[in-house]
Amino acid sequence: MPLLADQIEEVVMTAPTKMTFFSRFEADILAGKKTITIRDESEKDYQPGTTVEVSTLEEGRVFCQLKILSVEPIAFSALNQFHAEQENMTLETLKEVIQEIYPGIEQLYVIQYQRV
Repeated sequence: MPLLADQIEEVVMTAPTKMTFFSRFEADILAGKKTITIRDESEKDYQPGTTVEVSTLEEGRVFCQLKILSVEPIAFSALNQFHAEQENMTLETLKEVIQEIYPGIEQLYVIQYQRV
């Protein structure tokens, strides 16, 4: 069943408007080399078509805006080389980073974005 206009407005109004990244990822995001982020359930509410302000997690320094293109569920065990390429790292490194940030979490979300 399609969403009614007031339901769409509610979804957009409750979608997050900010996103943080570790500062080590800033250069890759700005260069367009990192085009997805993989997050846990607590950050799955980003909505395609919305724009978010992006800052460093450590300092809270704003460095760009991103348009959310898609949010798709994925199991940790289903991460593959394509995801690693979109993250601009090897698959082994990607899995290590995900386990470091979200230890033991199997259900994740791939958020695809583009810089605006």
